[in-house]
Amino acid sequence: MVDFIIWLIVGAAAGWLAGIVVQGSGFGPLGNIIVGILGSIVAGFVFGLLGIAFIPGLIGDVVFAAIGAVILLVIVSKIRRA
Repeated sequence: MVDFIIWLIVGAAAGWLAGIVVQGSGFGPLGNIIVGILGSIVAGFVFGLLGIAFIPGLIGDVVFAAIGAVILLVIVSKIRRA
């Protein structure tokens, strides 16, 4: 249960950071959590392909997920415009 709560907190922080970086793409608190969690999956896939390991620890997890969330938000914003 504690792991799930930490996962939600990391997702929320990552989604919030990504919303700041990619302005105009905020989805609200629940949307930010979802974007952050999906962003961590995207980052895991992209960084895995590139052979890049992430920084261990809570801050590393947030940074890792935020980078993936930014990638995800950029893709979503491109699709919205099309």
